[in-house]
Amino acid sequence: MGGTQHLGPSAHWRRKPRGRVAFSRGLSTKLRSNEPSEPVFHAGEAPSFAFSFDIDGVLLHGAKPIPGARESLKYLQDNNIPFILLTNGGGKPERDRVSDLSSRLGVELTVDNFVQSHTPFQELVGGPKGLGDKTVFVSGADVQKCRDIAHSYGFKCVVTAADILRDYPEIWPFEPLLESVYGAGARPLPRPLHTGDHMHDDTALKIDAMLVFSDPRDWALDIQIMVDLLLSRQGVLGTYSAKNGDRSLPNDGWQQDGQPLVVFSNADLFWSTTYHHPRFGQGAFQAALDGVWRKVTGGRELVRTSFGKPSAETYRFAERMLNEHRTKILGRGREMAPLRRVYMVGDNPESDIRGANEFASPQGTEWTSVLVRTGVWRPERGEPVHKPKMLVDDVKAAVQWALKREGH
Repeated sequence: MGGTQHLGPSAHWRRKPRGRVAFSRGLSTKLRSNEPSEPVFHAGEAPSFAFSFDIDGVLLHGAKPIPGARESLKYLQDNNIPFILLTNGGGKPERDRVSDLSSRLGVELTVDNFVQSHTPFQELVGGPKGLGDKTVFVSGADVQKCRDIAHSYGFKCVVTAADILRDYPEIWPFEPLLESVYGAGARPLPRPLHTGDHMHDDTALKIDAMLVFSDPRDWALDIQIMVDLLLSRQGVLGTYSAKNGDRSLPNDGWQQDGQPLVVFSNADLFWSTTYHHPRFGQGAFQAALDGVWRKVTGGRELVRTSFGKPSAETYRFAERMLNEHRTKILGRGREMAPLRRVYMVGDNPESDIRGANEFASPQGTEWTSVLVRTGVWRPERGEPVHKPKMLVDDVKAAVQWALKREGH
């Protein structure tokens, strides 16, 4: 496939290209030579297009860079063409992840153009309904890192499953992973759990929101605690709402008594790793929690919020960050034309491609989806429901196609 051709019917869409698409003239020259070349856009000039790249399956396979990733990002940097890294990964502070990516890719990156799945959680902190001063329960693979990230975002009171298990081991009457996984990260609870022994609710631990930064290592423990909170009254752990199952109330009373918000950082069922088939992501944990909740409530769907791709909230957040980054690298104080188009280069049709296809930019920016063959999607898995604007072999071909389409 080449040029600006659209994907056609399924037979055409499945057909393999007639060999690799060559790089655009400028990128090809840059890759063949180590000598400096004249930038396509000088500092202060503002190209009307930019790029957004997924990471796993597009730039990296595990810790190993995908061929052409470094050259493509370096070319964009050298030619003042803005881009942002937009990933559903997470579990580390943005600064640490950017430092690690810079080292692996051999390209100097900054937090200014990096958005991971839970980065938009920062927006839940402030405002009249903000959670900054409330108590939040966080879930993730490394609970101590998740706590640290939450504190860095501005959440002041953070509780984890490790904290609860430390003070109340009877909440999970099975062999826990306390010492091997949670021991070092456990902290004393800010308030005791409600025991039902004539305790007042206002003296017990109350959780106002549950934030899933990444899928935990002990799904069962976190699901138990989260379901307990969803059944509580006003988020007081250890209580049971009298409204549960009341058919005179909306949703038969389930999640109708001030239970905490449930917020996932992404809904990816699969993600690309070094293994030759995709592995379960946070979306699998979300599905497991929803499945248990349906069993408990007689079929009621779990009311929750999911950030990350393909959510419009995440694309809106990413576009705002991309515009700020664009202004910063192209020179503040200069009059710039609006950002007309963003090329979303991804490997997952359900998140990268769907999100770009469905996003309605508040600024009228067009998000153009480009699917690569180096990640989650494989031809043997069948034609995806969410079709890209263009299908290419890898990130090099994606950048080449977009540059040629823009006349460079």
